[in-house]
Amino acid sequence: MRGLLLILAAGTAPAPHAAPTPAATPAAATKPPAAIPSVALPRFAATLAQMPMITGADGWTGITGTEAWHQLATATPDTRQSVRWTFARGLIGQDRGAEALGVLEAMRLADPDLALVAPYQLARGAALTLLGRDAEAVESLSTAELSGNAEACAWRMRALAHSGAAPEAVGQIACASGAINARAPRDRAPFMLAAAGAAIDAGQPQPALQWLQLFGDRNGDANLLRGRALLVQKALAGARLRFERAALTGTPEVRAGARLGAIEVSIAGHAIAPPEAIRQLDAMRFGWRGGPVERRALTIEYGLAKEQQDLRAELKSGATLLRYFKLGTQAGPMLAELQQALSAVLAPESGVPLAQAAGLYWDYRELAPSGGDGDLLANRLADRLQAAGLYARAAELLSYQLTQRAQDVAQGPLSVRVAMLQILAGRPDLALKALQATEQPSYTAQMRWDRKRMEAVAFHRLGKDDAAAAALDGVPDGAAVRAEIHWRTQDWGSFVTESERGLPPGKGLGAPQQAAVLRYAVALAMLGREDRLRALHGRYAAAFKGLPTAGAFDMLTASIDKIDPASLDAAIGAIPEASPAGAIGDLLDAGG
Repeated sequence: MRGLLLILAAGTAPAPHAAPTPAATPAAATKPPAAIPSVALPRFAATLAQMPMITGADGWTGITGTEAWHQLATATPDTRQSVRWTFARGLIGQDRGAEALGVLEAMRLADPDLALVAPYQLARGAALTLLGRDAEAVESLSTAELSGNAEACAWRMRALAHSGAAPEAVGQIACASGAINARAPRDRAPFMLAAAGAAIDAGQPQPALQWLQLFGDRNGDANLLRGRALLVQKALAGARLRFERAALTGTPEVRAGARLGAIEVSIAGHAIAPPEAIRQLDAMRFGWRGGPVERRALTIEYGLAKEQQDLRAELKSGATLLRYFKLGTQAGPMLAELQQALSAVLAPESGVPLAQAAGLYWDYRELAPSGGDGDLLANRLADRLQAAGLYARAAELLSYQLTQRAQDVAQGPLSVRVAMLQILAGRPDLALKALQATEQPSYTAQMRWDRKRMEAVAFHRLGKDDAAAAALDGVPDGAAVRAEIHWRTQDWGSFVTESERGLPPGKGLGAPQQAAVLRYAVALAMLGREDRLRALHGRYAAAFKGLPTAGAFDMLTASIDKIDPASLDAAIGAIPEASPAGAIGDLLDAGG
């Protein structure tokens, strides 16, 4: 097989003639074998363009099998492209699209101008159609030279029908009829079935039934289409019978289509309620994925879900259609409907439990509106999750926003919030990753300071207080945050050093200011600095007078000899919980 592939690929790139090979030496024997040199082939595009145009099935005759490989192996550079062309046409005639496309690609690599030649474009389009690569096939078959070519119209119709573009496919039938009718009955079948299916999808069942008379009454493919045509005509009993017959004799895809048809009959006859129909469609898709059958099942399910205002089913079926199927002009309106449904699910008044709403958003987050509307939707949901204490879920949601949607400077404030949520969730390591992954020089000074404060908190939660202190260098109020860390680690000397300059004025003390003074007094008492305690008392005694914490202040700033452990514990317990460092100080204890 390797030898055959080398034969096929030979000559796809020019190379200079190799020099005579010297005699082998022991050292050379250990070297890997040299690559087989390519030989530049003569240009073939003009020759092919001068050949008669392919206008029918007789254009797909050519050698295949062992004889084809023999001719390729013995072809000269002057004849190799011609042999390849004959080989490719023969493969298309045998419905071997993948192999034909491989040969055609080898030809194009040797002569890129072949992509401009109509016969080559037609052959490539036919091979792509056989592979189910419909969009590429239609593109290759839609050049000006092929617009009125009956054979190109036939393949174009087949690709359009398979892609679900029924009206466009029906529009090709008149042009394609000559090439289709000239085929032998067996070769005509795939094109006739495609035309009939497109006509049914376009709401023209009667012509489809007439075309299907060319097939035997027991043909599974034809019976499936007959059932669908009768269903459009509201002949439910006849449709059900045709679907049942197709299920007995058809291929797995036909049987899946027949099962879908039976569900459609039940829906049309009101034999099952919409929720049960949605359940049956889901079960049917579990056993069959892809192609027109699943697309039709999803389209029906989507319509039922909208009628029933089943937002979950609407999102599920609609998102699957958008993800895996080319919907053309239908995609835009459907996306708008799904975005509206997603917004409705996430609204607090939707009645959907918060955890389930978050799960739905995560499953269908690619449907969220772009720009500010999408950011607002995610932030509102994150607010609800945070308020409910679901910090990890909120962090995951905004992490997606941070890495997939936010760009440049917008990542600054969002990275701070993600880091905060990760810390609240007890995951400071992930907080650091969020900050480090979004580092960039374009942030404002305020953004950088906010990020550094959060970085310091994360390091503290990881037990790396030296790194936390270093992160706060140059940050306004960095001393207050460092003091908070020293307070928690009971490093009294460092606490006094960091907090001394941040002591409040001696009047109008709020809860955070009272906490700052009382903590400072505790640290001085622990260090035995009675002289400084007396000075502290003189500075703040009047400010504490009448406050609930006045007793604690008087006890802490009294003579050290009068302070006993019980009194000290009581005084510490009386210190207001409000952190002098604000929200950052409160965050230092979070997630622990």
